[in-house]
Amino acid sequence: MSIAQSLLGEWDNEVASTIKVLKAVPEAHQNWAPHPKSMTMGRLAAHVAELPGWATMTLNTSELDFAKGYTPTTFGSTAATVAAFEAGAAGARAAIAGASDEEFLKPWTLRNGEQIYFTMPKIAVIRSFAMNHIVHHRAQLGVYLRLKDVPVPGVYGPSADEPM
Repeated sequence: MSIAQSLLGEWDNEVASTIKVLKAVPEAHQNWAPHPKSMTMGRLAAHVAELPGWATMTLNTSELDFAKGYTPTTFGSTAATVAAFEAGAAGARAAIAGASDEEFLKPWTLRNGEQIYFTMPKIAVIRSFAMNHIVHHRAQLGVYLRLKDVPVPGVYGPSADEPM
């Protein structure tokens, strides 16, 4: 089994769960944050929506250099955020499916000019910097939803609001 084949089932499951959570983000709470140091709910959802593109970028480049410019994506609505996530996830899926094991094993670097944050094989970057990053921030969104008394979708099974 190729690396791509071993990754795609997990990718598909995480994408489906993330779509459920993103769809639950209410328009009325886009500018709400639980703490001054926290992202707003809308910004956090937008960050989740842009992360699949990082998987595609990882497979198509050898590095991301923040010193060359990076602007976080923003969306005007929950529907636009969900649509962007779905499009990015489909593109990432295609990139993953089309990548050879050799490509997955090539190094990839995250830097800010001369400061190197890490260099890892692309497969490790996709797992940690894209997939696990999506899961991490999706969980944060779940907490945000709970704090605003918005029903939280089940992700790896039922939730208190979405029983089996």
